[in-house]
Amino acid sequence: MNTSQAKSSITPRDLQRLISEGRPARLLDVRSPGEFETAHVPGAGNIPLDTLDPAAFQKERGAGEPPVYVLCQSGGRARQAIDKLERAGARGCVLVEGGTQAWMDAGLPVIHGQSGVLPLMRQVQITIGLVSAAGSVLALVVNPLFAIIPLVTGCGLLFAGLTGLCGLALLLAKMPWNHAQSCGSCCATKSGA
Repeated sequence: MNTSQAKSSITPRDLQRLISEGRPARLLDVRSPGEFETAHVPGAGNIPLDTLDPAAFQKERGAGEPPVYVLCQSGGRARQAIDKLERAGARGCVLVEGGTQAWMDAGLPVIHGQSGVLPLMRQVQITIGLVSAAGSVLALVVNPLFAIIPLVTGCGLLFAGLTGLCGLALLLAKMPWNHAQSCGSCCATKSGA
């Protein structure tokens, strides 16, 4: 395990090795239910970041529980979830480096579902691309003031890149199509315990 600035992290391969050795581990996936349904790490429970109640999670978890390995698509939401959990007093939270995408890239086992929902970041990219293109066309054809639209979307992307916080991703995560198979703390399972 690597430690960086009071946060622990682990590579997907190292986590898989711990699980295969039978070590107790709790896997928490904080992506939207639609993303989780599309593909997830075996044994992972799903509590979306926007519905994560750190106090309730900590109370349900109890003392002496195994470490909580937190993952999302690529790591950003998992970091936010760990911050929320640690502010509520949780200890033993470990970031899975690169998230589910890194897990799949490493060729590790994944459970694939039937969800037709696009991953959240692809939804963000499509939305930003569509709004920016529409604003640019309107600026060229209708009125130059419509250039404000791609300027605003570009600034939003810059802010998201610098801070790791994407307001559009948080908004899209609340959309109904991303909650088709909503799952709460009841399915946050314990592997190897």
